[in-house]
Amino acid sequence: MKEIKFTDIDGVKVGHSQNLEAATGCTVVICEKGATAGVDVRGGSPGTRETDLLNPVNMVQQIHAVMLSGGSAFGLDAASGAMKYLEERNIGFDVQVTKVPIVCSAVLFDLFVGDHKVRPDLEMGYNACMNATNTECPNGNIGAGTGATVGKLLGLQRAMKGGLGSYAIQVGNLKVGAIVAVNCLGDVINPSTGEILAGLLNEDLHTFVGTENMMTANYDNKKNLFSGNTTIGVVATNGEFTKSEINKIASMAHNGYARTMRPAHSIFDGDTIFALSTGNVQADISTVGFLSARVMEQAVINAVKSASYLHGIKSYSDIAELK
Repeated sequence: MKEIKFTDIDGVKVGHSQNLEAATGCTVVICEKGATAGVDVRGGSPGTRETDLLNPVNMVQQIHAVMLSGGSAFGLDAASGAMKYLEERNIGFDVQVTKVPIVCSAVLFDLFVGDHKVRPDLEMGYNACMNATNTECPNGNIGAGTGATVGKLLGLQRAMKGGLGSYAIQVGNLKVGAIVAVNCLGDVINPSTGEILAGLLNEDLHTFVGTENMMTANYDNKKNLFSGNTTIGVVATNGEFTKSEINKIASMAHNGYARTMRPAHSIFDGDTIFALSTGNVQADISTVGFLSARVMEQAVINAVKSASYLHGIKSYSDIAELK
């Protein structure tokens, strides 16, 4: 088993566009030749586009892009930029008069950071596609992870910076990878040690409270915790899978969220994972499923470790320096 880049997976390109001043952005995963796709939405506050067509009972068998975006529901507009980009290149589902690009999307809530009036739109989505490459996959304050934060139970003053992360592996001819924008209500932990890497800070702003501890102590408080959440991501493989099988892989990939985010899948998160099958390598579904969870786990960790200070919100490296 060796580590590779997410963009080393056959048929995958990744592009980003962001506005650091406004603290928002979008990330596109493009599959120009099409990909068999599935999705699993676990959080209670999702914002998504074109997820119903990924149900195996529906007609369309392949998609051409996934757009991950900030901006809450406004950010769904970024997917229109991907449609414009792909249609210009004659990529899409053939409906005789034109080709309709099939672009799925999920959004996270980052409106409390930066300028809430600036959101990913058609232009930003188009620019992300123009920036797409199959050679690089940077992490941190980029794309959909630009305005991402974690540990927001007590507001942004005690929260930390989230970000975009990726990780991929190769076993023989099989490649499995994940890319994720981490913007969870809870803390991000290292599952190997139980150590909190980023999350809800104490009043000293350099040690951790433990979000689940705080929630447990206040179990009878039905306060609205909608303070800007949701983690969204994509797992991709060059393994060959049917629509039903790739949906199951998307489901298994959520174990990566559960291992690294506490809590995960809350009613105030819209946690969503898309899964893409882009190749013809024969592989066991259960094996690719648990590998998808593993790469997602590491991608979440990479997201917070690569993030940097922005708009007064401390990052993993800021806290590590104080220890």
